[in-house]
Amino acid sequence: MSNVVSRPPVYDQEAVQPMRDELIAVGFEELLTPEQVDKSIDVNDDKTVLVMINSVCGSAAESARPGVSLALQHQTIPDKFYTGFAGQERDAVERIRQKIKGYPPSSPSIALFKNGTLIYFMSRYEIKGIPHEQIANILIEVFDEYCSRTGPSINPGQYAKVEYAKTCGSKLPLFKG
Repeated sequence: MSNVVSRPPVYDQEAVQPMRDELIAVGFEELLTPEQVDKSIDVNDDKTVLVMINSVCGSAAESARPGVSLALQHQTIPDKFYTGFAGQERDAVERIRQKIKGYPPSSPSIALFKNGTLIYFMSRYEIKGIPHEQIANILIEVFDEYCSRTGPSINPGQYAKVEYAKTCGSKLPLFKG
């Protein structure tokens, strides 16, 4: 099992760090390699696993990250939550996408798995232009149907301190190695 990233990131690591931090702040763990993806999703323990493919696009900034974070403040949440960053950990994200069978690649996107099987998927097209509160409400309905862990993922005081980037990623510098 290797933790070496085989393809370099597309965007400058420092430029995307605040976008990573938003999800880490609410309890997400990063998936950096295909092996980590397999180990995190391909489990048969009857636990629910939420995976968000993060990205630099405006849909992630305005809707996806704030929406999923707000949903994780609900009284019922998934057992585990992970994230992979499109254009950064490219091999890990490719592996996540392989597990989202029946859907084209999409970033940002949000998937819920149980016992290694996809049970819910929200693509970019269901996120783009939708207010983050509406994204949260949709996810809360999904959590109430499939999940059983008691939320929130972090306490309300910590959640109140999370700041979200409102900048579209189209101006982020490309990684120059």
